[in-house]
Amino acid sequence: MRRRLEGFSYIGLMVLVALLALTAAAASAVWSVAAQRERERELLFIGRQYIQALEMYRRAVPAAPPGSAYPKDLQPLLADPRALHARRFLRQLYADPMTGQADWLLLRDGSGGIVGLHSRSARKPIKTSGFPPGLDFASAKSYREWEFRVREPEPAASAAVASR
Repeated sequence: MRRRLEGFSYIGLMVLVALLALTAAAASAVWSVAAQRERERELLFIGRQYIQALEMYRRAVPAAPPGSAYPKDLQPLLADPRALHARRFLRQLYADPMTGQADWLLLRDGSGGIVGLHSRSARKPIKTSGFPPGLDFASAKSYREWEFRVREPEPAASAAVASR
């Protein structure tokens, strides 16, 4: 009789181990999605920080000579070389949360100035709606398509304001 009970205990233990493994796998999947959503929030925050810094860099010298409205690399956003006193547009150069490295793909204007950036990650985004104003990534198939680009002021709008 005792031998029979030992067999049932062994089967019960195996079922328990299998249930624990399934629970751990489900928890891992949930954690992975939560971690990706957090990285998406970071990417949106960092992208907006770069847009804001590039816009402030452009506006810092209103009569900038052609070709110098935007920096040629990201370093001048930390300390503007055009200014006589220390002028900072970013506190630090951020790493891409999707890759974990500062390996951004830079978007440039005709004179080589940086007007935006985007991630190198080809991973499919989870977020498809509810983006901050000015950012519409609803149709993006990867994070590479989440381009954080400076919006140029429209010449017609600024001319209309100037004529008033």
